[in-house]
Amino acid sequence: METFPMMIPGAQPEGKNVVVTAPFDGSVIAEVETGRGEAVNKALETAYGLYRNRNSWLSVPKRIEILENAARIMTGEAESLALEAAREGGKPLIDSQVEVTRAIDGVKGCIEVLRTQSGEEVPMGLNPASAGRLAVTRHELIGVVVAVSAFNHPLNLIVHQVGPAVAVGCPVIVKPAEDTPLSCIRFVQILREAGLPEEWCQVFMTDELDAATQLVTDSRVAFFSFIGSAKVGWMLRSKLAPGTRCALEHGGAAPVIVAEDADLDQALPLLAKGGFYHAGQVCVSVQRIFAHESIARDVAERLAEAANSLKIGDPTLAETEVGPLIRPREVDRVESWVSEAVDKGAELLSGGSRIGDTCYACTVLYDPPTEAKVSQMEIFGPVVCVYPYTDIDEAIDRANALPYAFQSAVFTKNIDLAMKAYNRLDASAVMVNDHTAFRVDWMPFAGLKESGLGVGGIPFTMHDMQINKLLVIRSGEL
Repeated sequence: METFPMMIPGAQPEGKNVVVTAPFDGSVIAEVETGRGEAVNKALETAYGLYRNRNSWLSVPKRIEILENAARIMTGEAESLALEAAREGGKPLIDSQVEVTRAIDGVKGCIEVLRTQSGEEVPMGLNPASAGRLAVTRHELIGVVVAVSAFNHPLNLIVHQVGPAVAVGCPVIVKPAEDTPLSCIRFVQILREAGLPEEWCQVFMTDELDAATQLVTDSRVAFFSFIGSAKVGWMLRSKLAPGTRCALEHGGAAPVIVAEDADLDQALPLLAKGGFYHAGQVCVSVQRIFAHESIARDVAERLAEAANSLKIGDPTLAETEVGPLIRPREVDRVESWVSEAVDKGAELLSGGSRIGDTCYACTVLYDPPTEAKVSQMEIFGPVVCVYPYTDIDEAIDRANALPYAFQSAVFTKNIDLAMKAYNRLDASAVMVNDHTAFRVDWMPFAGLKESGLGVGGIPFTMHDMQINKLLVIRSGEL
């Protein structure tokens, strides 16, 4: 078993090693050394020192060279990166391979933004006060970035947080999820292999909550990037030092409206993929389907058939379509929520049972009551609920009834109905005839209300990690 050392130059390990286990069978994969307060101080001292010393800043050509090298190394190691991600995170190999492809494309996307972003001219000479002046802006790095990440996309999420920081020249300290640190560690190793000086990207693992909070809330942190639970994200935001900017990406309970005229042959495979991909452990997974009463039963039963056909098991096998939940206690929780819904009147059409200690059968519930947890909270498991509706306004009102707003969807052939849903759904994105989990990494990706703060996506994160610095020149020749 390999033990990964701390990736904070000059810091010594302190605390218990994090033991990384495979979520499918509990086998031990590796250990990672941890740090506490002294390591936090050392990491921040190093990162802040780089920021304050402008002579040490990495030039744009150097950053592009590093990112190009990193993309090339990742391409050569794509299969091993996918297998590692599948093993430590539980996402099936077929989907982890897609994740690695996305991660490589994300690194390339950082380069594209660097090559195309520009400042702007601010109009002057419009009145006597602005006469004889030229004003332009250019981008400058914001300062030290601290990134705290989630388990469900162990490589791509890190690329989305660390890649933009490296691209814009920010020193970055990243804390990966305790369950899935290895993909993060490997990506940072690749960046260093690609030419990034090790002080510019440090990895912090800890066995102590206070140390993690200390890292995030330090006054030397300019930007805090968080992906994870709403409870933790909003708590940490409330403790940020004055002046620290942040972006929070939480979860939701994504709604889908299936209209009476929807093409179900096209819709059902998409809904099954959107609901059961990565065992539902995605912040925009299809969770609540509101189907017109004339087709709701058909939608639910056909979705249940699709759920029953999915192969569940070892995520490292090529034939597996749905893997385990990240921890056995999550299986316990999902099992409890489904049982509660059935006890309160939901009809169980598929699944509803655990498969061993780590997997849960893909489950379809028909018309669970409004007060059930599956109707009120993010399931983050392989469970999809189908509710019949009579009127489209009713469906929209029910879709908007929760304190979450992220991505949503509507299936219809009627452009007016599609536009009505787009205009009236509480969501940052509305997909027409596609599932709620659709994403490409250059589009805006934003949770609203309790689902998050700020906008994700490579270009938008790079924007957040920079300031637009204004230059005003006064000259008699202007």
